[in-house]
Amino acid sequence: MENREKWYIVAFSYLGIALGVFLMAISLNFFLEPNTIAPGGVTGLAVIIKKGTGMPVYLTNLLINIPLFILGIIKLGKEFGIKTLFATLGLSFFLKLVPYEIVTHDLLLSSLFGGVLMGLGVGLVFKFGGTTGGTDLAGAILNKSFPNISVPTFMMTIDMFVVIIAGIVDRKIETSLYSIITLYTSIKVIDLILEGMSYLKAFLIITNKPKEISKAIMEELDRGVTLFKGKGMYTEKDKDVLLCVVNRSQFTKTKDIVNLIDEDAFIMVTEMYEVMGEGFQEIKK
Repeated sequence: MENREKWYIVAFSYLGIALGVFLMAISLNFFLEPNTIAPGGVTGLAVIIKKGTGMPVYLTNLLINIPLFILGIIKLGKEFGIKTLFATLGLSFFLKLVPYEIVTHDLLLSSLFGGVLMGLGVGLVFKFGGTTGGTDLAGAILNKSFPNISVPTFMMTIDMFVVIIAGIVDRKIETSLYSIITLYTSIKVIDLILEGMSYLKAFLIITNKPKEISKAIMEELDRGVTLFKGKGMYTEKDKDVLLCVVNRSQFTKTKDIVNLIDEDAFIMVTEMYEVMGEGFQEIKK
């Protein structure tokens, strides 16, 4: 049973990666490439190269990513694995398979919808354990040689370089500006895919009436409360800190409860993207 479940999970992850690179191909062939919008990374560079030389994007993707993948294995080991190679080959396959179709000549619409589809695609690839090589792999390789510079810094530098080059090659500053919109949109959608919609809020409440507030929250909202012991460093007095996670619809009610019981309470609220346990998402075994 375990082997069958494991096989099913692995097969599902490859289907997820395939769907991701398919969406990336649609983004490129329908919105970005026809308008010379470069979404950063290797795919953006491939769009620029096609503009200058006519070389197909799918071929440039292979010519850059395959050597980069081999270099990654040499420099970083085999942790990038078969899924990265699958995603790289799959993207070139779908770029060749999906017809080249100009959906709209409106650059703003192309940059926005292209960015959304690109973000959905890359987000799915990441979510199912793969990468598309490109910027993240190049950043990791460069970080190995220059450890004082972080991988995100290298990635952002490469992406911005590609965006700037796009405007130079197309001889239009608008091309770079719209490419930045696409890059920003895709990053936000990737975060949404990986982290999910934030429907939960975590309250940290410093109060002199922890029992009264805890009782009200548990009775009126049916939410658990955890008590921490803290110390105010200015007064050097012990403080009670309550932790409570509620859904978005209970956000205002929680604040009202705290303010009604203790007007002097200090409240901090933060976004929670995933909570597992009783009353929330079940922990998978």
